[in-house]
Amino acid sequence: MHLLIAGLCGLLFGIGLWISGMADPANVLGFLDVTGQWNPILAGVMGGAVAITLPGFWVLRRKGHTLAGQALHWPRRWPPDGRLLIGSILFGVGWGLSGVCPGPALVLLGLDGLKSVVLVGCIALGWLAVRRISPPTPPAP
Repeated sequence: MHLLIAGLCGLLFGIGLWISGMADPANVLGFLDVTGQWNPILAGVMGGAVAITLPGFWVLRRKGHTLAGQALHWPRRWPPDGRLLIGSILFGVGWGLSGVCPGPALVLLGLDGLKSVVLVGCIALGWLAVRRISPPTPPAP
């Protein structure tokens, strides 16, 4: 049952990315081009996502578990450490250069052919490299 729920959530997420235009690199790059032909449509997409997500987080924090009954583990590390900051910067630079982040890249696997396969392969290689060369993150106090 858990796998079915996860699959349906992933399908819903992917369809939302596709319909909203988040899976189109031209839309993302147009949104980031604030000095040229700026495309503000993704601001609405992101604002809508936040407006839907915040009440969901509020409910989940109060309940303490998922709909399937699994316990939730909230991040407790503050302030952010160097690994998080460097990772965030690399993620943002990669997204800005390609116009695609990992979620939409998976959506594009079924829509965009070889370019998307190469992109997802490079994301996976980067993830494996970090796991290989980085020490494990110590638990939060």
